[in-house]
Amino acid sequence: MTIEINKNRFLTDLHTLRSFGASGVGKGVVRPAYSDADIAARKWLAVRMEEAGLQSRFDPVGNLFGLADGPSLLLGSHSDSQPEGGWLDGAFGVIAALEVARASRERGGPPVSVVSFEDEEGRFGVTTGSAVWSDQISLADADILTDYQGITFAQARDCMANLTSDFVDPAQFSGFIEMHIEQGPTLDSANEQIGIVSDIVGIRDMRITFEGRQNHAGTTPMHLRRDAFQALSAFNLAINERLRDVVTPSTVWTIGHVSLHPNASSIVPGRAVFSMQWRDGDATRLGRMEKIIRMTAREISEGIGVSLEFGPLLGLEPVAMDQGLRTALEVGAEIVASGRWRVMPSGALHDATNVSRLMPVAMLFVPSIGGISHAFDEDTAEVDLVAGLRVLARAVCSA
Repeated sequence: MTIEINKNRFLTDLHTLRSFGASGVGKGVVRPAYSDADIAARKWLAVRMEEAGLQSRFDPVGNLFGLADGPSLLLGSHSDSQPEGGWLDGAFGVIAALEVARASRERGGPPVSVVSFEDEEGRFGVTTGSAVWSDQISLADADILTDYQGITFAQARDCMANLTSDFVDPAQFSGFIEMHIEQGPTLDSANEQIGIVSDIVGIRDMRITFEGRQNHAGTTPMHLRRDAFQALSAFNLAINERLRDVVTPSTVWTIGHVSLHPNASSIVPGRAVFSMQWRDGDATRLGRMEKIIRMTAREISEGIGVSLEFGPLLGLEPVAMDQGLRTALEVGAEIVASGRWRVMPSGALHDATNVSRLMPVAMLFVPSIGGISHAFDEDTAEVDLVAGLRVLARAVCSA
């Protein structure tokens, strides 16, 4: 059978979700995990799930499920955003899942459940909501994670305590398919509509702190300074050089967040706290990179005379997609976008990585215009969004 999706209903819901936390700049959104906008969006999603004939349920960390009766295939993604986020990152996969579940129920098709995971964007960790649900990290360990303002995960999720219930039993799901924008330039530059994911890279992420000596910027001689920012600057230069012989062209690493204390123009920085993240498809290489990063940081701290502290190492292993679910997506892609699809790896991290601990998983991508994501100008042509939706609907019938 074929599930007839309602593209207008799908697009209307997608734009309505964008209104929660709309930035006022293009189509951008500001909807970080546990923010007022995030919680309001989840409440709205719960109502839409109920209207679609699904049982809405929040688990203890705010993951929102729309459950079909009995065993089902699980579809979805996340609906939280980066601090300056795009309107499609995660949200596209959630609303597409809702439309397929709704359309399948209307047509007497296979049962489909829907999920919107919480804190995929990593306010507190790495894909925190799905990590806790899949037991990648215990709830107790997650609760002590902090964001950059010092708020703990436990404190943040407490604002949803009146909505939550027990964790959902994953045994009721036969598999999980996550649809997402590519967040890179490959499909867009090749004028292709669909990417079927072969595997998701692994990731490592930790905070590093250099602690020096805060002092007067005008009277402290350069040779007597223990400048924490100079340590960070030296580390950044050194790590690029030292990783060169270890990595491949697809390996990436990023210092994405920096906090200086006291962050004043006339004070030598006494503390620099920064994020260090690296990604690769090979777990052994990720381990080698970790050793180089730690060794380099130690050498810099000793050379400049600052102390060094490593935060907890968070990460996920590389994951291959399930061949059966992947084949169902490939068949759908050939029907919907014949000659305009490819098999490709995912360089971005997704909830599917965690869910793979519980059940078979697969993913598909649609193009990101200009390869832009995690930005207010993130976008995808509506014709490509609908093409992805149709591939997903076809795959559900044959999965």
